[in-house]
Parts: sequence; C-alpha cells; structure tokens
Amino acid sequence: MRRVTCYVIRSPMLSYTELKKGTLFVKEGVPFEVLDSSFSRMQQRKAVVQAKIRNLVTGKQQDITFQPSDSFEEATIVKKPLMFLYEHRGDFVFIDPNNRQTRFTMTAEQVSDNKKWLKKDTLITALFFDEKILNFVLPIKMDLVVTEAAPGVQGDRATQGTKSVTLETGAIIQAPPFINTGDIVRINTELGTYVERVEKAS
Repeated sequence: MRRVTCYVIRSPMLSYTELKKGTLFVKEGVPFEVLDSSFSRMQQRKAVVQAKIRNLVTGKQQDITFQPSDSFEEATIVKKPLMFLYEHRGDFVFIDPNNRQTRFTMTAEQVSDNKKWLKKDTLITALFFDEKILNFVLPIKMDLVVTEAAPGVQGDRATQGTKSVTLETGAIIQAPPFINTGDIVRINTELGTYVERVEKAS
C-alpha cells in the first residue's frame, strides 16, 4: 500500500517586534488585536514591547508586556457581510442577507460604541474567527434621520457654531444650527461627526 504523507500548514509565528498597532494574533487560543505598542528598554536589559491589546471575543482591553522570547500565531480573520435585524435585552441580532434564516447574536460588550449607529437593515462587515462572530465594521458614512433638534435659524446661511441633535439611533452629535427635526444627515461613523445634510425635512 502506498503511503500518503500529510502536511499541516500553520500560520507563520509573529515575533514580539511584529506585534504592532493593528496586528491580529492568537494568545491561548483567543484572538487579540494590538491597539498600541512601543519599545521599552531597561538598564542592562533586553528591550521589551509595552502594548495595549483587545480581546476580540469579549472586547475587553488590557496592558501587556511582550518579552523577546514571546511569539504568537497570526490570527486568520474571515470577513462576511451581515445585516442588523434588532436588539433585545442587550443582544444584537444579525442575519445573512443571502440566507435570512441564518442568524448571529452579539452582546452589547462586543458591539461596544458601534451600537449608537445601528438601525434596522444596516449592512455591516462582520469579522469571524473559527466560524465565530467577533466584531464588525460599519459603513464609514451613514444617512440617519434627525429625531430631535432645537429650532433652527432662518435660512441656510447661518453656519456659525453648532448645536446638539439626536438621531434615529439615539446617538447625539453636533450639527450646524440650520439642521432641524426630520432632516436626513450624513455622518462619519469612524469620527462620530456630521458630514452634510442629505435631505431637508418636508
């Protein structure tokens, strides 16, 4: 009988010097993201890396020191489009837009600050690790209805200063004085800022 040799292909190992901001790695079977890192050298000692990392499963952050002897496997993250359906008692439910019977649930801790931009049928890019949903990325720009705003000023020429307005998702942002309840505004989800008015309230 002819023997068949099988090879197991593993992800390349990352040295402690490669754990820079944005790097995804696996520690004790759990995927982490490096949020920030810097070299630190004590007297007559080898340099270490001081880093802030985020657990991509729980969303919790922690400070850690990487030693020269440390090495980690690079995390393989799969991206997949999902659609936000609803939130119920702290659970956020998403569906596969191509198969609405397939649902995924995330906790409020996993969703974090992204929840203030979520509305029904929002398309997001979900991140998966070992077939488990970790987190997601919102569209950079989204159009949302203003549900509450102080009375605007006469005309659209007044652009001095800003005022607080509430959006349909419950988020509160700073917008120009001429923005009124019922207007549709475009916001930058990365910065959490007003971009422009898309449609004036009728």
